[in-house]
Amino acid sequence: MAAGTTDAPPTNQTATDSTAGSRINATTVSVTQNQASAEQQIDELLSQTQDASRLNSSQVDLVVSQLEKILEAESISKESAQKAINVVSNLMQADASALAPSANRIVKVVEQVGLKLSVEGRSEIISSELLVQLVQLVDGTNFQATSVDIISTDNVQTTALSRSLSRTSDPPAGSVFLPSSLTDGLSPEQQLQASRVQFTFYTKPVLFQDQTLNNQTVVSPVLATSVSNLSISNLKENIRFTIRHTDPQHTNFEASCVFWDFSLHGGSGGWSSDGCSVLNSSAEETVCGCSHLTSFAILLDLSRGEITDRQQAEILTFITYIGCGISAIFLAVTLLTYLSFEKLLRDIPAKILVQLCTALFFLNMVYLLDGWLALYTAPGLCISTGFFLHYFLLSAFTWTGLEALHMYLSIVQVFTPYLSRYMLKFSLMGWGFPLIVVVIIIAVDKDNYGLVTYGRFNDGTTNDFCWLRNDIAFYVGVVTYFLLIFVVCVIVFIVVMVQLSRIKRQNPQNQSPNRGLMADVRSIAGLVVLLGLTWGFALFAWGPLYLPFVYLFSIFNSLQGFFIFIFHCAYKENVRRQWRTYLCCGRLRLAENSGPDFTKHILSLSNDWSRTATQNTRHLSTGTATTSLHHLTSRSSSVASDSTNSSGSVFVDSGISDTSHSDVVLNEIHRRNLTHQFQV
Repeated sequence: MAAGTTDAPPTNQTATDSTAGSRINATTVSVTQNQASAEQQIDELLSQTQDASRLNSSQVDLVVSQLEKILEAESISKESAQKAINVVSNLMQADASALAPSANRIVKVVEQVGLKLSVEGRSEIISSELLVQLVQLVDGTNFQATSVDIISTDNVQTTALSRSLSRTSDPPAGSVFLPSSLTDGLSPEQQLQASRVQFTFYTKPVLFQDQTLNNQTVVSPVLATSVSNLSISNLKENIRFTIRHTDPQHTNFEASCVFWDFSLHGGSGGWSSDGCSVLNSSAEETVCGCSHLTSFAILLDLSRGEITDRQQAEILTFITYIGCGISAIFLAVTLLTYLSFEKLLRDIPAKILVQLCTALFFLNMVYLLDGWLALYTAPGLCISTGFFLHYFLLSAFTWTGLEALHMYLSIVQVFTPYLSRYMLKFSLMGWGFPLIVVVIIIAVDKDNYGLVTYGRFNDGTTNDFCWLRNDIAFYVGVVTYFLLIFVVCVIVFIVVMVQLSRIKRQNPQNQSPNRGLMADVRSIAGLVVLLGLTWGFALFAWGPLYLPFVYLFSIFNSLQGFFIFIFHCAYKENVRRQWRTYLCCGRLRLAENSGPDFTKHILSLSNDWSRTATQNTRHLSTGTATTSLHHLTSRSSSVASDSTNSSGSVFVDSGISDTSHSDVVLNEIHRRNLTHQFQV
């Protein structure tokens, strides 16, 4: 990790291969371990690199090759490690052009020294003129928070160790904090393998040259940290780096945090700022951390998989945040529309729709804030964020399930008018069931919620998010809950589609001549959105299909609120009538109660209900009741939605049709059910 600035121009190095001075003899240097000990070989390398400025790229390559052979041993002594670090320190004084072809290999040699070093006691420090390495033994199953301050190459201090060859009160040139949760995301086998932590400090970035920086230049030393060469994920807290600038910067500089990506530029490596951010910066030092990117699929990623491609993760992040922002806006418009016009809220389906929109609105808002809140290190804040995100997610699931239940009761059972306190019971279920689940989860262990790392990218950075950390809590409290409701919604959807198909075949004369294929597609799409069937994309996000279905999941579900506005607000005739009556002016404005033949419909509706009740009392024939009820259910949407019938028009608010008379097939279903009820 290093800090950079955009002010200073890049340093152009002139590539030179000097043949003067002591030349490394390949025959002399390539002494095998059978001919001499490792210490003797390293001693020879030390003598040959005393004046590294005169070495060319081929000679540097031979030295590095010999170091790699020495480090093939299972372990090396502290004396050999010290000499190997001294050889690397000598090489760092060579010309940059001579080092460039072997620079990545030299960095990996330093890593291997830390991995192979035989540590006596708890830690060892290997220091040289231009770099210092601290190797500390740790317990990966119970990792303790560690803070390291590197004052200079001969002064390294940690919270558990304070070893100084030359004490000084100067501020640290580099420091790093590793949280206690560092190894929580590792498997038990990996936790046992995580037995040591390495901290390496390079006083100058000569091994990390990137000619593509354009108008940027590295203005700080380089600080590296690794844990037994493992990839760390599922971090609850950030790893923070603080690096002091080589020279104080002027007031117009712009600092940036970068990391060395070995895969860039065909394997030669380069600096990358992807996923890194500046937490704080001054003229003297910069504090670095990683950014927090995520996709909407994290909420219901059944495989708990990882996206290792940063470009794909960024695209999903943009899609998700843009979609959630759009949905939040249009959900707010939908809520304001229904809550502002009393006539729209007389139906039970409309009341259920308002509850669903409320849950989705808060779900989107908490999600949009989650990534920002995850930047703060307060554990309680992240736990609360994950708690409320979980609650509103389950609430959205529950209200889609209640929408399906109401649709079933209205279309199939026709029980709605006879259930007392219908909406009160639905509200208790819609908001109460999710509350019970999240309270149980947090009561079992409050740490079930917190900061999680969703994926580790190839460049070493990660995505942090406040969500459910425990896999059991996730599969029980999210996946199982979702599957139960999803099955109910799918069954209701199939029942409605089957009845549609059957009635259309049996009564082709009832089809509206103006209703085409697009109207049917729009009706089905509105029903799919209302029942939340697009959440089912999560069921297919496995293996090679993971990425495509994550894209589908993110697109459709982040925009669910927008689709609800389109199908259940903008397309509805009675909603548009309210807008034109109270919000428009001029030619677009409608007079209040200006529906087609409004008075005639009201009187006709009243007569139909009276006549139906009389006929039921006198046990009239089925044909008479059918004719009367068919006349009743063929009224315009203004009458259907404004009537005082407690069940409302399930068809209008379910997204099946935009007006009550535009889908005569569904009205036929409703008519037959009502006819059967009156006959009984």
